[in-house]
Amino acid sequence: MSADSDRQLTQQVLAAEQDERRRIALFLHDGPVQSLSGVALMLDASIDLLQNGELEQAGEILDRALKRTRSTVGELRDLSFNLEPVVLRDHGFTAAVDALAQSRGQGIEVSFDVAAVEALGEREEAALYQIVREALEEAIRRGPPSRFEIWATAEPKALRLVIRDDAPTERRRRALEVLSERARTLGAELSVEHEETGTTMILELPHRPSSD
Repeated sequence: MSADSDRQLTQQVLAAEQDERRRIALFLHDGPVQSLSGVALMLDASIDLLQNGELEQAGEILDRALKRTRSTVGELRDLSFNLEPVVLRDHGFTAAVDALAQSRGQGIEVSFDVAAVEALGEREEAALYQIVREALEEAIRRGPPSRFEIWATAEPKALRLVIRDDAPTERRRRALEVLSERARTLGAELSVEHEETGTTMILELPHRPSSD
């Protein structure tokens, strides 16, 4: 790959990350921030009602404030999970993929065998998780798929991660290039196969030599 191609892909990754930061900022401003502002107004109103002895109306407003607060906590929890799931850090790659499947794979038959990834370091696991997450999100945008499969095998010279979906095979070049660049930051290679029945991504991550 030429230096110009390297620079172009790097710029695409940076642009994608900037788009993601902008999306998160807009989500926070238009979602949780506005919601919590509304909660604050409701609490102010309930305090006034309590001071005036209007207990029933105050209770109704407090109930609505509580429901909105719980909804907002759920939105923030989902955002936190997407950015860096605590389950990945505390319970490992397999548990994180399982949690991802449960949170984003509603209506999709998700199957996986990724125990081989558990032997990698924290940085590699985090990067591979982001690739899996983005691949699932991309499949949902194209489809959504009815099936999404992930499996990893430890081969003599590399770890092999295969991600397959049966969503329509529309080629979103930029998204695939960004995934390829994420793989390259790990020293891995990502190939993509488009078929009539779906898309298969194959990532090859060479084993690092032992430091002993």
